[in-house]
Amino acid sequence: MGTVIDSDGFHIITRDREAVAAQKSNSMIPPFSSRHVGVAAEAFAAAVFAQCGLDISVQYGANQPEYDLIVARGDQMLKVSVKGSKDGSWGLTQSHLRNADYHLAVDEWLRKHKKKTVFCLVQFRDVAVGATPRIYLATPGEIAERLKAASGGRGDTILYERHVRGPRAAGAGTLEELPLEWRFSTGRVDELLLALCEAS
Repeated sequence: MGTVIDSDGFHIITRDREAVAAQKSNSMIPPFSSRHVGVAAEAFAAAVFAQCGLDISVQYGANQPEYDLIVARGDQMLKVSVKGSKDGSWGLTQSHLRNADYHLAVDEWLRKHKKKTVFCLVQFRDVAVGATPRIYLATPGEIAERLKAASGGRGDTILYERHVRGPRAAGAGTLEELPLEWRFSTGRVDELLLALCEAS
C-alpha cells in the first residue's frame, strides 16, 4: 500500500508493514534500540516545535527530572517531557503500581508533574527510516484521565496509540485510541501555550 500522508499534510504513516520489515532485515544498520528511540524522539520533537517558531532549550545531561525540552514564545513557556516508542504504546505509571491499584498509580504519577509540563508522545511504529513519526501533545491531566478510563474503567499503566482489548482482558473488546485533537499541530501548540501559561 506504500506511504500515506494524512490530511493535515504532516504525519506520514507507512501502512505496508512487510515493506518496513524487509527494509529492516536487509539493512546493515544496527537495531533501533530503546536508546536510539529516545534520541530520535527528542530530535523530532525539537524539530517540530522549531517549525512552529518556538525557541528550544535542551536539557544538558542524561535523565534530567520531569522534562527534556523547554519551548518558549515570548513570555510563554512550556516544559516538554518527550516519550518515544516503537511498539504503539507508552508505559508511564508502572513504577507506581502497588496491589493492582491502577488509579492510585496514576494519581501518584500525576503528582510528580507540574502545571506547565506537557508530554510529547512520539510514535515510530510502522514508520519508515527518514519519515516523520506520529507525534501527540497532551497534558499530564489529560493522560491521567485516559489511563484511568482504560480497561473498561479499571485503569492501566500503559497508554496506547490504538488498541483493542482482548476477549479475556478487563474491558474486553474496548477500542482505546488517542484523541485526534492530541495530534501535533500549530493549533495544538497554541492551545496548550495559552491554557497552561494563563493558568500559572
